[in-house]
Amino acid sequence: MSGVKTYLPDEVVVTFLGVPLSGFADGDFITVSPNSEGWTKQIGADGEVARSRTNDFTHNVEVTLMQTSESNLYMSGIAEADRISGTGKGPLSVTDLSGNSLHFWAEAWIEINSDDTFGKETGDRTWKLTTGQSSLGSNIVGGN
Repeated sequence: MSGVKTYLPDEVVVTFLGVPLSGFADGDFITVSPNSEGWTKQIGADGEVARSRTNDFTHNVEVTLMQTSESNLYMSGIAEADRISGTGKGPLSVTDLSGNSLHFWAEAWIEINSDDTFGKETGDRTWKLTTGQSSLGSNIVGGN
């Protein structure tokens, strides 16, 4: 298929516990990474190959916000609530509305709070989330 493709970073929507996040940093602001390979392989002495599904469909998700983003306060509150009462776990989605990438997990939580740094200019805050198992078809890496 020919033609000019368009990617619109302001149409990437991240929602955590039902609340859309905003104030994303410049550059790469969302990274979705599987925690393990989908399959492992073994090669026998005679060269026969076998594969095994790992059954680990969890992911790490990093969301990088500008220091000035109000979503930092929201994420900090969720992390603190989780630390106190274990209530910081819930749905997480990353959707590219200008393309066809879609990621959804019924359960995710903040694994590592963002560092809090201060300098002459505004910086970034990176929130590291981890997920429970994803269901079939809920992690689509698409194009634009």
